Amino acid sequence: MLLLFAVQDIKAQGLGYRRKHLEYYDDKPIHYGILFAVPFTRFNVKHNSDFLAKDSAFVIQSPTQASFRMGFTVNAFLTEHFDLRTTPSVSLYERQVKFSYPNGTDKIEKRESTWIEVPLLLKYKSLRRVNSRMYMVAGVTLGIETNVKRSRGNSSRLDTKSTDFSIDYGVGYEQFFEFFKFAPELRFSHGLTNMFQPSKNSIGSGINKLSTHTVTLYLNFE
Repeated sequence: MLLLFAVQDIKAQGLGYRRKHLEYYDDKPIHYGILFAVPFTRFNVKHNSDFLAKDSAFVIQSPTQASFRMGFTVNAFLTEHFDLRTTPSVSLYERQVKFSYPNGTDKIEKRESTWIEVPLLLKYKSLRRVNSRMYMVAGVTLGIETNVKRSRGNSSRLDTKSTDFSIDYGVGYEQFFEFFKFAPELRFSHGLTNMFQPSKNSIGSGINKLSTHTVTLYLNFE
């Protein structure tokens, strides 16, 4: 009878067992991976105080545009809860500025370009629960434009600076599988650089500042 109870107890404990994948993952000081991401980006437009007198447009705004990003990940272990992380990547952006006029017409100026972006992030990770854990990241990113495609035809030229510096922060979820770790992440980026160059633009006399704003969904594989 005692043997029967012992066997039943062992079976009951076995029902709750979950295999821990990549059990010694955190013992390695550095990990590498790849990433694919979809940024949703726009300009934050700050008008001149008297832009209605300077510009014939009565509304100047920047619609949100979906883009594409790919790159790789380098993650360095610091402590049980903190890592140092960078995700160098190449991004294909199309940012727009839309001018709406009193006669009901609109004009859209496009800035299509390729950027190389190098973040430096501090990562805070929770305790691992079998095969999953949450994490947060925060840091800064340097962006460098490598080429640009400007709108042609009757449009005037929208010109912006070719470097950007931003503050980044976000949250993610890590799921460990048998041979790799998958981590979806949502990251927010706020540009600190005024991208607008009045001396090089024949449009937008009512614009005082253009700064980037991006929300990105990452798919990380390590």
